[in-house]
Amino acid sequence: MSNGTLIVGGSQAGLQLAVSLRQLGDTSPIILVGEETHPPYQRPPLSKEFLAGQAELDSLAFRAPAFYADSGIDLVCGERVSELGLSPSGPPGSGVAATANGRELPFDRLALTVGAGPRRLALPGADLDGICYLRDHNDAADLRARLATASKVVVVGGGFIGLEVASEARALGRSVTVVEAAERLMARAVGPVVSEFYRQAHLRRGIDVRLSSGVSGFDGERGRVTGVELSDSTHLPTDLVLVGVGVLPRTELAEQLGLVCDQGIVVDAHARTSDPSVVAAGDCTVQPHPMTGQGRVRLESVQNAVAQARVAAATLLGRLDDVKSVPWFWSYQGDLKLQIAGLAAGYDDYVVRGEPDDERFSVLYYRQNRLLAIDAVNRPADYMAVRKALGQGVTIAPDRAGDAAIPLKSLLAASTTAAPAVQRADA
Repeated sequence: MSNGTLIVGGSQAGLQLAVSLRQLGDTSPIILVGEETHPPYQRPPLSKEFLAGQAELDSLAFRAPAFYADSGIDLVCGERVSELGLSPSGPPGSGVAATANGRELPFDRLALTVGAGPRRLALPGADLDGICYLRDHNDAADLRARLATASKVVVVGGGFIGLEVASEARALGRSVTVVEAAERLMARAVGPVVSEFYRQAHLRRGIDVRLSSGVSGFDGERGRVTGVELSDSTHLPTDLVLVGVGVLPRTELAEQLGLVCDQGIVVDAHARTSDPSVVAAGDCTVQPHPMTGQGRVRLESVQNAVAQARVAAATLLGRLDDVKSVPWFWSYQGDLKLQIAGLAAGYDDYVVRGEPDDERFSVLYYRQNRLLAIDAVNRPADYMAVRKALGQGVTIAPDRAGDAAIPLKSLLAASTTAAPAVQRADA
């Protein structure tokens, strides 16, 4: 009798992998194990709609409860897999997992979709009550309750999560200060033009933004945070702190198996780990560039979780599909909707469409006149056009892209007639 597939991690990647196995015709048992007591749910809204009280957990669930039984997916919630071992004598990829509750789960195939955890600060006072992190539903529920009574909020970290929370807190009328150690906001995700726009936009909305500012510790009274100490000796009074300084891929189980890890579980383009019988997908992985196949990147996005999980499912079934996908991301900070397609790393030129002061513009990034990526702020049509161009392997010539009066989709359409405004990216 087949033990089927064990998927460790009740994440978006984990659920997608299970669904994809069924869609590809796999009829063997599937066990999906997650630490949280909740079935798999959408995480991006936790820092936006959920925090604003516009969504609840039941509305964020990916599937109705009956879906799992109907699909033959054994969903195990509220249990953490603490030990993993591969069988030295059984088929490749087979073995046994043990949960912290003592349950044993034999498997014939193994997938790791364990995600990542928040990077925590090891500073004086970091364990004070009122210092929060945001990764899962329980974190978000706690933060939402605290925001209801807070008056001064300090956000440590000027990335997507930090700025989304800052926007929601400010919309609730709270006094908000964002502290970022780097020289600009969202430095890992966007270019300098977009970073500076967001700094000014948040200032206009009444958020105090401190750049190049490190945190040296936290002050408290009766066990509760009352202030944040910066490295320049500035003291910021507060009654609530949100720390959003990135995540750490969860590699503990992969390391138990002796898999290669380097700032994440290292996988190839087919989602295979250093043991090709074991696959991994989602935020826990580092992988070749999804479009060029070169180098290693770690992508924290819904798109990557879904795309990589589909590839992993096919690989488990022996189908090594050659799939290239365009990475895309988004961050909605109040009424400022940032949409990103492609990866801008290594760009040598950029073009700005529209006026940042109008809060509706986009930046296209190029290397040697070839389109790499776009950051679009409240310009969804630009974003969709570039995402389509990257998917088709075409590039929009920069000398035309800067004219905001010309829709990018018209330049993209011109590629089918070999118009000079658009060239093949592989030409």
